Amino acid sequence: MRTRSVLAAATAALAAATCLTTTGAAPAQAHAPTRACSPSVRIDGFSDGLDKTTFQGSFVGNLSALAVDEDGTVAALSDRSQLFSLDVEQKTGKAPSATPVRAVNLADEKGGPLDSEGLVVDRDGTRLVTSETEPSVRRYDRDGKLLGRLPVPEALQVAPAGRAVPNQTFEGLTLQPGGRTLIASMEQALAGDGPDAAGRPLVRLQSWQRHGQHGRHGRQDFVLGPQYAYPADKGLGVAEITAAGDGRLLVLERGFTAGVGNTVRLYLADPRRASDVTAVTNLPGGPSVRPVHKTLLADMGACPSLGATARQPQPNPLLDNIEGLAVTRPATRRNGGFLRLLLVSDDNQNPVQVTRLYSLTVRLPRP
Repeated sequence: MRTRSVLAAATAALAAATCLTTTGAAPAQAHAPTRACSPSVRIDGFSDGLDKTTFQGSFVGNLSALAVDEDGTVAALSDRSQLFSLDVEQKTGKAPSATPVRAVNLADEKGGPLDSEGLVVDRDGTRLVTSETEPSVRRYDRDGKLLGRLPVPEALQVAPAGRAVPNQTFEGLTLQPGGRTLIASMEQALAGDGPDAAGRPLVRLQSWQRHGQHGRHGRQDFVLGPQYAYPADKGLGVAEITAAGDGRLLVLERGFTAGVGNTVRLYLADPRRASDVTAVTNLPGGPSVRPVHKTLLADMGACPSLGATARQPQPNPLLDNIEGLAVTRPATRRNGGFLRLLLVSDDNQNPVQVTRLYSLTVRLPRP
C-alpha cells in the first residue's frame, strides 16, 4: 500500500474505532453490522479488478501470497513462478484497488518452475520464497536472480526423503518484527503425526533464526530454529501466516468441499509459549508438549457479502480460495490500535474461481 493512502486511512480508522471491540460487546455504531465479520474484524470492501487480467503478457492470477515491499507497493506471488508488484490503495470503508506495475520471473537452480506459495520481503529488499515441491525456501534479488536457499529439516521434506505429503508443505512464510525470526507453515500434518485430544490435526511451523553472523552479500544467514505444533481445525489446512507485529501470528485456515464451497477462518496464534517439537518424532508427543495457542478472530463466511457474486457454490458468495494475507498497516496508538489487512484469493486460472482482493480492519485482543 502506498504511503499516501496510509496516512489518510489512519485518520479514518480513528473515526471508526467504536465499530470493533475486544470484549465481545456489540459494535456501537448503527452501520457496523453491515461491515462486521465478528466483534474484532470488519470488512472494508473487496475488488475483482485483477480477475482474469494480464500484465506485460503475463496472467495476473494464481496469487498465493502478499508482502509489503520497501517502496510501498505490495508484492504478490503467483504459484506459477512469477512475482508481481501491485500499486494498492486501501481506505476505511472502501473497496481496495490494485494495479500491476512490475512482473519478475522466478526459477529454481536448474531454471525450472516453482510451486511458489510463501513470500517475505527481507530487510535488505531481497525476497524469500517457499516452494511446496521439496519443500524449500529460496532467496532472490529484486530482479529474480537466485541467491541461495535455507536449510530444511529432513522430516519436513516430501516422501520418500521425509514425511511430508506432496503439495501439503510450506504454504505460508513470515518474518517476525526485528527481522531475526523467520517462520514457515506446513499446510497439513506430516505422515505419522496424529491429532490433538480434540481431533484437530497438528501442523508443524518451522522457524529459522539470525544470531548476528554475516553471510554472503553482507547479510546475516538464517539457521534452523525451533519447530512448533499448530492445531488446525478439522478439515482445514494452513493457507498463510503473517506476523501480527507483537510476536503473535495471524493464521489463515482454509478448506474446500465440492458442492458446498470454501471455509476460511482467520486466527490469532501465539507461538511464544509453545514447545519446541523438533525432536518429537510423532505428534502430539505427550502431555508435556504444549501446542501453539490460537484464538478465532473471524470466520470469513460470517462477513457480509457486500454484493459479491460467486461462480460456483459457496456458503457466502464473498468467499473464494483465499490464500494470501499481509498486514498493510500495523497497529499504532495513532491509528487506535487497528491493523489493516489485505487478503487475496488464488483463482487457479479456473473460470469458476476468481482473483479477489479483500480489505479488513482488525483490532487484536490483548495477549
